[in-house]
Amino acid sequence: MTMTIIRPRALVTGASAGIGRVYAEHLARTGHDLVLVARRADRLQALADEFGQAHRVEVEILPADLGTREGVEAVASRLAADPAVDMLINNAGYAARGRVAELDFEALEAMLQVNVLALSRLSSAAMAQMIAAGRGTIINIASGTAFMQMPGNAGYGASKNYVLAFTRHMQLEAEGTGVRVQLLVPGVIATDFHAVAGNDLANFPPERVMSAEDLVVASLRALEMDETICIPSLPEIRDWDAYVEAEARVAAGVSRDRVAPRYHNGG
Repeated sequence: MTMTIIRPRALVTGASAGIGRVYAEHLARTGHDLVLVARRADRLQALADEFGQAHRVEVEILPADLGTREGVEAVASRLAADPAVDMLINNAGYAARGRVAELDFEALEAMLQVNVLALSRLSSAAMAQMIAAGRGTIINIASGTAFMQMPGNAGYGASKNYVLAFTRHMQLEAEGTGVRVQLLVPGVIATDFHAVAGNDLANFPPERVMSAEDLVVASLRALEMDETICIPSLPEIRDWDAYVEAEARVAAGVSRDRVAPRYHNGG
């Protein structure tokens, strides 16, 4: 009797380069079949050939532009149709920067389509399928800029604040379902992301720049440790805990039946 070996299968967006490529390579190395999503079919096919031969896994390519509704729906349909996809890496995203008074609204809209709407749609499709299966893992990638205010970064920073909040709500809804949801918060990572955004890695002090390899290893290790929030370079997780505690104190005071004393005449 021949036994069929069922391997875990991960779908990775933005898989053709940078963080997405490193995730795909690590997952292939640890025995995951892959569904690789990016715009360029030639790059995806080259990776499929490389990973398939090196790690003896099945690699499917799904060329799709997540900046379009058609591209997003193609990937969402793929997630919804296959219970074997038990991991989603929502990695696709980019930065379109500019001061608010000078915003290029076409560029802003295109970025929000990928960073916000595509991530939300794919998270929804994966969550529904995984809850029904009683298992699965979703990793959503935010950014350290969600905690910072910088001129020219309002649009991108806000898009990653959305990822932060959306994913934390997902984590509450995933409790007790068998689905794990990780929020990954990178700092500056040594990929071509910055060149695409019109910046240069050389503008950052070397001690602030992490390799994509280290980032991905930390994320996957955090899954093993059951850490739902992974901020790879944060020395003490208690700093995140303090952030959440401060947030809870503010939340407790935002809806009351009277204004705070400082707003009364005379203080």
